[in-house]
Amino acid sequence: MDPLKTTPSDVLFVLLGAIMVLAMHAGFAFLELGTVRKKNQVNALVKIMVDFAMSTLAYFFIGYSIAYGVNFFAGAETLAQKSGYDLVKFFFLLTFAAAIPAIVSGGIAERARFNPQLAATFLLVGFVYPFFEGIAWNQAYGIQAWLKASFGEEFHDFAGSVVVHAVGGWIGLIAVLLLGARRGRYNKDGGISAHPPSSIPFLALGAWVLTVGWFGFNVMSAQTLEKMSGLVALNSLMAMVGGILAALAAGRNDPGFVHNGPLAGLVAVCAGSDIMHPIGALATGAVAGALFVYLFTLTQNRWKIDDVLGVWPLHGLCGAWGGIAAGLFGTKALGGLGGVSLMSQAIGTGLGIVIAVSGSFIVYGLLKQFIGLRLDAEEEYNGADLSIHNITATAERETLW
Repeated sequence: MDPLKTTPSDVLFVLLGAIMVLAMHAGFAFLELGTVRKKNQVNALVKIMVDFAMSTLAYFFIGYSIAYGVNFFAGAETLAQKSGYDLVKFFFLLTFAAAIPAIVSGGIAERARFNPQLAATFLLVGFVYPFFEGIAWNQAYGIQAWLKASFGEEFHDFAGSVVVHAVGGWIGLIAVLLLGARRGRYNKDGGISAHPPSSIPFLALGAWVLTVGWFGFNVMSAQTLEKMSGLVALNSLMAMVGGILAALAAGRNDPGFVHNGPLAGLVAVCAGSDIMHPIGALATGAVAGALFVYLFTLTQNRWKIDDVLGVWPLHGLCGAWGGIAAGLFGTKALGGLGGVSLMSQAIGTGLGIVIAVSGSFIVYGLLKQFIGLRLDAEEEYNGADLSIHNITATAERETLW
C-alpha cells in the first residue's frame, strides 16, 4: 500500500487492528496458563510477554525488511510521512509475526529452557517466518507470478491461515519432537499420566480474548477502510460457531475442546474469509473443530507426541485445512466470489509447511546441538526454568507433580 494514497482514517483503522491483535497475545498467555500445571503458570506468563519483545526486535531490524524490503533507518520525518501509515502497518504485521513464538510456546510448555527459546524466537521471527510471508504477501521470488501463470490464480491467504497459523503450528511440531515428552507423561508400560488443565476458567478466558481479538486479525487485514468488508466479519463469526459446535459434539462436551473449537474455526477461515459464502465458512469451521479434537486425541494418546496445547492440530493442521478450504469454498461453484485456484492453494500451503519444517529443524536442531533446549530433571520437577522464579510453594509443587 502506497502511504501517499492512505488517509489518517486508514492509519487509525490499522492501528486499532494492531491493538486488537496485540490483545490476542494475552489470550495466548491465559490459554497456556490455564492448560499447564500450576507450578508452571508464572513461567508461561513471562515467556509470552518476553517473546513478544524479542519478536519486535527481530522483526524491526531484520524480518520486515526480508518480507517487504522496508527498513526504518531513515529519519523520523521521512518515516512519519502521510500520517505514518507504514509505521502502523509494521505494528499490525508485527503482531502477526509475534504469533509464531506464541503458538510454539504452547506446544513446548513445561520443559523448554527459557533463554534458548528466546534465541529461537529471534531466529524464527527474523528469518524463517518473513521468508514465507514475503512469498505469500509481497510477490517475493516470483512464486505467486508462477502460480498465476500456471494455474490461473495466485495463492490466496487473506489473513494468515497458512502464513501465520500453519507455519507456526508446523514449527511447533518440530520443536516438540526435538524436545521430547514431559517427564512422567508416558510410562514405559505404555500408560499415559494425565496432566489435566490447571484452570478451566483461565483457559476459557484465553479462548475468549483470542476470539474477540480475531475479528481485528481478520477484518483489519484489509489494511484500509476502503477495502474493509462485512463479509469477512460474518464469515469469521460463522466459522467460529461451526468450530464450537463441532468440537462440542466430537469432544463429548469436554470444556477444553469446547473452548478450542472457536479457535480452530477461526484459524481455518482466515485464508478465505474475504471470498467465501457464510455457509462455506460455517462448513470450514465445523471441519476444523472436529479435526482438532480428533488429531489432538490421536497425537497425545496413540502417537505419544506431547504437544501440550495441541498447537500442531489447532494451528498446523487447521491452518493447512484453511488454505485448502479457501480453494474449495472460495470458488463460485460453491457460493464464493471466485478468483482462487485449488491447485495454487495446495501448492502454496505445501510450500508454507516445507519452509516451516525446514526452518524449525535448522533453528531448533542447532540450538539443541550447541546450547540445549531441555530443562534438567530438577528444573522440570520444580516448575519450568529456574531462571524464571516461580513463587508457588515447594509443598504445593510436590502435591501437583
